[in-house]
Amino acid sequence: MSRFGEVDRASGRVAGARWLPSPNRDARPPGCDVELVVIHAISLPPGQYGGPWIDRLFTNRLDPAAHPYFAAVAHLRVSAHLLIHRDGGLTQYVSLHERAWHAGESAFRGRPRCNDYSVGIELEGPEEGPFEPVQYHTLEAVLAGLRRAWPALTADRIVGHADIAPGRKRDPGAGFDWVRVRRALDVEGSVA
Repeated sequence: MSRFGEVDRASGRVAGARWLPSPNRDARPPGCDVELVVIHAISLPPGQYGGPWIDRLFTNRLDPAAHPYFAAVAHLRVSAHLLIHRDGGLTQYVSLHERAWHAGESAFRGRPRCNDYSVGIELEGPEEGPFEPVQYHTLEAVLAGLRRAWPALTADRIVGHADIAPGRKRDPGAGFDWVRVRRALDVEGSVA
């Protein structure tokens, strides 16, 4: 049995994740592989957690009449590779070998189109935080698995959405504990 968060390189699936395929994906361009991880924050409706809404958004089944906020976002065709729920549960929507539509207009160190070469991880929570400790445990396990599968994913290649789309995005926000995540990456990197 694979350990939680471990990446199966053949399938691009993450061990322990519930699989719910999104149609909002396509092939990575030739020559593009995973070189970046982008961390996001999401809640639907804003400030509310649980329920089927994120799944429905990422699978194009969000009813615009179910909540006033949904009318503004139900038409979007977006996805992420992974979602970490408030209880630490993990859902995967797109194989890591494919391009998920999570970053939009973006650039990392002058290189545009981050969706082409990144993995998008959503944390269920507000942009202003805080996130749950169990979410960090899941994130740390996933990041360790990603770094074992793609050793070039150094700590400086794990960024927030705001870092690659400044002025347009703010997530994962000021409440995200980068110090904790960087410390975990340093510890994991020293024993791997």
